[in-house]
Amino acid sequence: MAVARTKSAKDRPSYRCTECGWTTVKWLGRCPECQAWGTVEEYGAPAVRTTAVGRVSTPALPIGQIDVRTATARSTGVDELDRVLGGGLVPGAVVLVAGEPGVGKSTLLLDVAAKAAGPEHRTLYVTGEESASQVRLRADRIKAIDDNLYLAAETDLSAVLGHLDAVKPSLLILDSVQTVASPEIDGAPGGMAQVREVAGALIRTSKERGMSTLLVGHVTKDGAIAGPRLLEHLVDVVLSFEGDRHARLRLVRGVKNRYGTTDEVGCFELHDEGITGLADPSGLFLTRRDEPVPGTCLTVTLEGRRPLVAEVQALTVDSQIPSPRRTTSGLETSRVSMMLAVLEQRGRISALGKRDIYSATVGGVKLSEPAADLAIALALASAASDTPLPTNLVAIGEVGLAGEVRRVTGVQRRLAEAHRLGFTHALVPTDPGKIPAGMKVTEVADMGAALSVLPRRGRTDAPQDGKDRR
Repeated sequence: MAVARTKSAKDRPSYRCTECGWTTVKWLGRCPECQAWGTVEEYGAPAVRTTAVGRVSTPALPIGQIDVRTATARSTGVDELDRVLGGGLVPGAVVLVAGEPGVGKSTLLLDVAAKAAGPEHRTLYVTGEESASQVRLRADRIKAIDDNLYLAAETDLSAVLGHLDAVKPSLLILDSVQTVASPEIDGAPGGMAQVREVAGALIRTSKERGMSTLLVGHVTKDGAIAGPRLLEHLVDVVLSFEGDRHARLRLVRGVKNRYGTTDEVGCFELHDEGITGLADPSGLFLTRRDEPVPGTCLTVTLEGRRPLVAEVQALTVDSQIPSPRRTTSGLETSRVSMMLAVLEQRGRISALGKRDIYSATVGGVKLSEPAADLAIALALASAASDTPLPTNLVAIGEVGLAGEVRRVTGVQRRLAEAHRLGFTHALVPTDPGKIPAGMKVTEVADMGAALSVLPRRGRTDAPQDGKDRR
């Protein structure tokens, strides 16, 4: 009698996704991990291994005996980037810089590569998206030429590692991690398996050599970093490069930082000659006028821990269609709609319902925090009544659906920034704390008190109602 023979695990085939590396014992048309179609292929049975006790590379020490001098940050030469990184680049640190195409990532990092290079600190810039001559043209334009800056155009991981052995840099910049591939891994460059392998190899090399590494990462159409989420966990620092490509302002925001805080923001200005840091960027978000204009109000927003004075503008016109337009730029549409409802119900302003309303910010800044609610509401009310607000006035506060003006964080820092720029009056929630000397602050508890600052037509003096403090 024949005895049925069952296949052992050693003989059983296995399948792996070439995009993300997910494995299974049976073939599937779609990978359940990365949702890619047609990427699951047979590659053999997984080997079962056990790890034996091995020899340690360095003995464990009490934490107080660990030498921290090797982890001292070194400046990149760009003050605004140092601010976000927490003082500079730590030897062995791996930083992922992600942003939309054309936002200025390559321009900034090429400038960093030249400024960080020196006789004792070589920099290697590896480009996988452009030729070496194209990068040289950009370097000439932004004046990023240095004898200790080395340039290579490679898309093979083994070739990149070979350049590291030849140059022995202190700083490696790879633009970008999605364009480099390893011949040992199946899949096209930019796939999840390839990105994980390339990043893992460079991270191991950076830690072994004490070399700082800056990796440029692509983003998806939703704004997330392309590739496996594991990439963000492996690196030490994740920076998000933000900005409207039609505006000059660029923001570098820390998303993850093992060596510092994540509430710092670096401000840059992108122009024809390159990209420069802005130590005082508030001037980009203001419009200087000799006479006040209806529909404008100033506020102070916090980007990280940095206060920025920004201008909100609103315009209302008679609608020519049954459904009036509601258009916003730099403001959240939902917040503007809430302020319109509060003004109509709590502020008794009925002229807004049947009019086209346009609201925007100046200079490309995006205001998403609730502290700008009061400025948005006052700009809309000023536009509806065609009455300008008092000169040198800033408005800070969150507005609730009941019409109350709520307190926000960092009021003292906001008032100090407004006073530094020459503003003499402020509209704030109750109990603002310490007030800068020489600045008049009016505390308002609800929208009724806030709307009282709107003067009669032709008047632009200081607020008369509310609780004043000096």
